[in-house]
Amino acid sequence: KKIARSLVAGDGPIPPLIAETGGQNAMIVDSSALPEQVTDDLIASAFLSAGQRCSAARILFVQDVVADRTLEMLFGAMDELTIGDPGELATDVGPVIDQAAQSRLARHVEAHRGRVLHRLAAPEGGWFFAPVAIGLDDAAVLREEVFGPVLHVVRWQAGHLDRVVDTINALGYGLTLGVHSRIGETIEAVRRRVRVGNMYVNRSIIGAVVGVQPFGGEGLSGTGPKAGGPNYLRRFATERVVAVNTASFGNTQLLSLGEE
Repeated sequence: KKIARSLVAGDGPIPPLIAETGGQNAMIVDSSALPEQVTDDLIASAFLSAGQRCSAARILFVQDVVADRTLEMLFGAMDELTIGDPGELATDVGPVIDQAAQSRLARHVEAHRGRVLHRLAAPEGGWFFAPVAIGLDDAAVLREEVFGPVLHVVRWQAGHLDRVVDTINALGYGLTLGVHSRIGETIEAVRRRVRVGNMYVNRSIIGAVVGVQPFGGEGLSGTGPKAGGPNYLRRFATERVVAVNTASFGNTQLLSLGEE
């Protein structure tokens, strides 16, 4: 928003602004999902790169009838993660970008300390922040993106899928969304209702491939066309139109105009 305001306030022509920002990215898991696949994709989406991806998973909406089993597998997989120097091949989770980021994450977790479901221990020194899962009754309490290895967990009941999607839309962001389900009607119902730039089905929600999965969001998650999409470069061009009243020209004059 600051960039957009400065472009408008500056002298001269207003250049186009194409921006892709962060998101309150969610993953919806229903009772038909394969828990092993869900676990692998959540670990990758929420915790690799220390959760420092714009497309990283921030919220898990898991159907209540499979929640306990899904979380048991997820927490077990979290316990296998190695936190440390990202230069080491054995490392799964490195540090966050700086002390300010570490402090913001610490304040957020402290504000929800009574709802921590599972947390790893961080190494001493550096700007490490250990992966953590926090249980919430309602995702609406999340007012801004929590940029780091923090996953919020919300349980939902069968028959309330529309309410889940409406909650995601109401957050205002619209970058990525994951759906884990083996029911086609469920996937289609989410697709029709959700307002996000990239929806991924039965896979992680990070690692879009340029030219295959054009990437970008809507709402608070971006402006302009998607990177890697067919309309991206065109946005940088200046479009000009010439309209001619052909009835006012003879054929020779019109041809001359076109050649010129």
